Formats: sequence, C-alpha cells, structure tokens
Amino acid sequence: MKVTQEKLPASQIGLDIEISPEMSKNAYEQVIRQYARSVNIPGFRKGKVPRHILVQRLGVSRIKAAALDDLMQQCLPKAVEQENIPAIGSFELRGDVEQLVAQYEPGQLLTIKAAVDVAPEVQLGQYKGLTVQAEEVKFDPARVDEVLEQERAKLSTLVPVENRPAQTGDVAFVDFKGIFANETTEEGEPREIPGGSAENFQVELVEGQFIPGFTEGMVGMTPGETKELEVTFPEDYGNEELAGQPAKFTITLNELKEKELPELDDDFAQEVSEFETLAELRESLEKRFTEEAEEQTTANKNKALIEAIVADLQVELPETMIRQEVDQVLTQQAMQLSQMGVDIKRLFTQEMIPQMRERSRPQAIEQLKQSLALQEIAKQESITVSDEDIQAEEAKTMAQLQGQEVDPDRLREVVSENLLRKKTYSWLEENCTVELVPSGSLSESEESEEAETSEESSEVEVEVMTSETSGEEE
Repeated sequence: MKVTQEKLPASQIGLDIEISPEMSKNAYEQVIRQYARSVNIPGFRKGKVPRHILVQRLGVSRIKAAALDDLMQQCLPKAVEQENIPAIGSFELRGDVEQLVAQYEPGQLLTIKAAVDVAPEVQLGQYKGLTVQAEEVKFDPARVDEVLEQERAKLSTLVPVENRPAQTGDVAFVDFKGIFANETTEEGEPREIPGGSAENFQVELVEGQFIPGFTEGMVGMTPGETKELEVTFPEDYGNEELAGQPAKFTITLNELKEKELPELDDDFAQEVSEFETLAELRESLEKRFTEEAEEQTTANKNKALIEAIVADLQVELPETMIRQEVDQVLTQQAMQLSQMGVDIKRLFTQEMIPQMRERSRPQAIEQLKQSLALQEIAKQESITVSDEDIQAEEAKTMAQLQGQEVDPDRLREVVSENLLRKKTYSWLEENCTVELVPSGSLSESEESEEAETSEESSEVEVEVMTSETSGEEE
C-alpha cells in the first residue's frame, strides 16, 4: 500500500493512501455479499435476491459509501502503522465525502486523503538565565486570631439585650416590607418588591449584609420601633429586575440579642480541635499558615518562570490534545463544585456544556503549553526522577488514600509527572533569577486572586477545627 505523507498545520500529518484496483473491487463486492445475506426485499427470499435487483433497490452510491467506509476502517490504521506515525486521536477525512464516493469506481485505483493528529514539536526560546519577578507571600500572625475568632463566633450563644439601642454586631429579629421607590401599580399603590418582605427575620448587624445601608440603617433602633429606610440595589445585583433600583423598606425591630462568646482558653481549644491547650492550637495554626505562605510563594515563582518561558514557546497544538485538556479542566471544575455542595447535574447540562467547553479552551491551551514546555526542558536537560523517589511518593499517596480504589498504573503516572514537574521547576529556579517582591505589588488582579486563595485555605486547610458545631443558640 503506497502512502504519501504531508506535514499540515496544527500538528497534523496528511496521508494520501493509494488503494489498489484489486482492493477497491474486493471491498465493493464484499459489501454486496453482506447486503445480499441481510437485506429483505419483497418477492425474494433472503439471500436469493439477484444482484441487479439488489443494486437497483439499494443504489450504487449507498453500496460505494459502505465499501469506502470499510476501506478507510481497514487501510487508515495500516497506513499509520506502516509509516510509523506517532498518531494521537482519530482520523479525519480530507475533502468532500460525496465527491470521494462519486470518484470511487470499483476495480480502479483510488486515493483516500486523510489527516491524523500527532504529538506536537516543541521549540523552546530562552529558558536559562531568565530574570523574573514573583510576589512573596509572608505569614500574617493576624490570620491565626481571625480563625480563632471565627470559631468563637460558631460557639457563641445569643442573649437578650436590654436597656440600649441596636449596635453593630448585634443580632436583630425584624419584620420588613419593601416597595419600589419610583413605581406604582395600576391602582396607584406602591409596587411591592417580589420577595422583599419577611416576618421575624434574623439578621446580624454587620456591614455588607444584604443591600448597602439595610443593616447599617437598623443601628440605633430600639425594640418595638418602626423605621423607614431608603436604599438602592447595587448595579451588579443578581436579580436584573432589582439591579440599580431605588427602594424603601419599612422595618420593625421585634427583638434584639447580642453574641456571648466563649473564653479563649484551653477549654475552647479542646472543644474545637485535637489539642489540649490553646498554645498548642496556636502553634499548629502558625505552622500551617507559614507552610501555606511558603507554598504560595513557590507557586508564584513557578508561575513567573513558566509564563516567561511560554511567551517564547513555539508549538502547534493538535485539536485532539486541546479537547482532552478541556475535558480535564471541566472534570476538575466539576469535582471542586461538587465538594462545595453544588449540584453539578443542574449546572453541567447538555445545553451548557458546549459554552463551558468554549470558555475553558483558553485555560486548556495555556496549561498544555506550560506542560509541554516543562517536558521539553526536562528532556533537553536530562532531568529524571528515580524509581526510589517514585515509590516513596506512591507509598505516601496510598497512605492518604487508604480505603479508596486506586489504579496503580495511573497513580504511578501521576506521581511521576508531579515529581518531574517539581524537579524541573527546581532546576529552573537554580538556573534563573527570581526577584521576590512584596505581595500585591505586581498587579491588583493577582492580589485579589491570592486573597481569595488565602480565604479558602483558612477554611479548608485548618482541619483541626470542627465545622459541625452549631453557630448560634438562642
């Protein structure tokens, strides 16, 4: 079988595969024999239909199309194997199918044009001697106090307030009713805000709760007092009907309570953690947050290095790899959302998935470029990971996943990739210059992202805390 190769854009190899007259005829005859055995035609017993009747009823184009499909299924894999092409993904026919069917004449030479994705060629720019800047994240002792105060709030009890007006931090029980400030009904009555009313509603009087000015306006009220507040819904409010709309709320304060917090002592530490003393709990949190800051700084350095390297990277990504990476991105997003309690079946619908895939494409492409760049650097610099290191990391991971089903081959693959990536980043840091700058000094967006990460880590990483304690008691 004669095969001619052609290099195509987007890391594809084009194939011109010549089908001999004998093969083209045999494929056509084979399809006719298969139809003759299986097709039911009125007036004829199965398997006894004359050839000319069968061809007339089915049509030559249908038979030729089936024969072509058989030829492609048979010849394309053989062509790739014959030419030792490192193919990834499935084949793609080049040209118009109907035109190919029309050109196909059984018993005559036929050329099938196809394309297949192959692993891309990676051309690195400068990756040694780079100078980059990265933000240094330092441990903030105030985070320990913040976490402890959050846990105190969870264990707080509510006690009635007497002989004073409401103040910031109190918990109020209110009736309220809201109307649009500039809209009326056909009868001339003020139009009520949908869902804008409640009875004996519990609300904590802290800034930022609900609409701006709502809770702040209750400060200074006394139980039994009724007050009218004029507020405006934010322009970016989730409900478009309410966004930017001025409103009036009539609020009656029914009852006022304040939080009574437990003492910050050893008893508190024992109740919220596995530690016997408050000092031990503080030490544990300080260690966790210090390690977290160091890990974030390392991540920032790695990010600065790889972004500088990818900026000079030349690579054409095959569509097969991009689709696979998009699948990975969406899978990771689904797992994260599921862990947060989101019903992913309602989010990942058939209608939404195409849009989500398109939005995830830039991220997938960037991740692929970074991964390919690191692999190429490791290859050029002969960076490898020893079997001993892999086995040690496998054992460590298996201990963490005790009781769960694990594919040992997949585990070894993931562990090897992670270790090689870490080792390559370490090599880059040794052979480049990374200037550390204060956190938040490079860009406001990075600072915002880092703050979100820190906030999530406070909740996720501090495993010593018990999240099952009821927040408030009346």
